[in-house]
Amino acid sequence: QVQLVESGGGLVQAGDSLRLSCAASGRTFITYAMAWFRQAPGKEREFVAAIRWSGNSTYYTDSVKGRFTISRDNAKNTVYLQMNSLKPEDTAVYYCAAKQRLSYVPHEYDYWGQGTQVTVSS
Repeated sequence: QVQLVESGGGLVQAGDSLRLSCAASGRTFITYAMAWFRQAPGKEREFVAAIRWSGNSTYYTDSVKGRFTISRDNAKNTVYLQMNSLKPEDTAVYYCAAKQRLSYVPHEYDYWGQGTQVTVSS
């Protein structure tokens, strides 16, 4: 069992940065791939970024490549999403999720956090 709690969202202006954190409980955190998804109003939940358990492989959706960085600290049971050069279209609720085998598909993930709101004003 893994419980996930996100933090770090907020209201920022276009071009600003935010760092999201996702704290995980459970001693098996290190065995899970972790991902960030986001969901804007009226839209489906979409993949943003993912990282393998070892931290040595990361994956991003095209719209955030070069702006967002996913990382993890297995000693702290925490995964991060550093978001730079934020745009209004990045506005969404951001969720972290855990799965033993990395996937880009939301419904394949076993554990989810409650989400944190990110709002980017123009």
